[in-house]
Amino acid sequence: MPRHDRLRNGSSVRSTIAAAAARLMAEDGISDYHHAKKKAARQLGLPDNVGFPDNAEVEAELRAYRELYQGDIHPEMLAAMRHSALELMELLTAFNPWLTGSVLDGTAGEHSSIDILLFADSAKEVEIFLLNRGIDVSHAQPRNDKVEAVLQVETDTVDANLIILPPHLERVSLKHRDGRPRERMRAAELHLLLKE
Repeated sequence: MPRHDRLRNGSSVRSTIAAAAARLMAEDGISDYHHAKKKAARQLGLPDNVGFPDNAEVEAELRAYRELYQGDIHPEMLAAMRHSALELMELLTAFNPWLTGSVLDGTAGEHSSIDILLFADSAKEVEIFLLNRGIDVSHAQPRNDKVEAVLQVETDTVDANLIILPPHLERVSLKHRDGRPRERMRAAELHLLLKE
């Protein structure tokens, strides 16, 4: 029996795809969950209509992968990224920064970016603030219609995405594409986390 037939008939299809997608995300730097799941299914020889795991399942596998294969370097790398995020958040205090994404949830790796939500009346005001401090800025395509702009800056560890939203959305609970609430953290909480 071919491998893909065994997988299709077994109850472990979702977990097999989740594990393969997590490996792709960790090793190849794929950040889009759907893309990682599609590529994993293709590599496993599964049909296009196979049931994919949800993002939470892939995230759990990614944590397990990092602990198993990168356990000696990952905690140090993650702490360095979080320190960089904290420095950036302290610089950008005027724009009510919140850390979110893989650096916060602990799944970040060498190919990850720091994601910081900022709340400002205009993206231009954030860009001018950064340029006045000698920080080079580039622009990325927003993935959400609520986002006014995404500014990218370099830190001493990895690049950071400054995701700029209107001030009235600060109290709105943002969600992942799969509907789970998106975790976020203020600088003071991040400071305490780094002390642990």
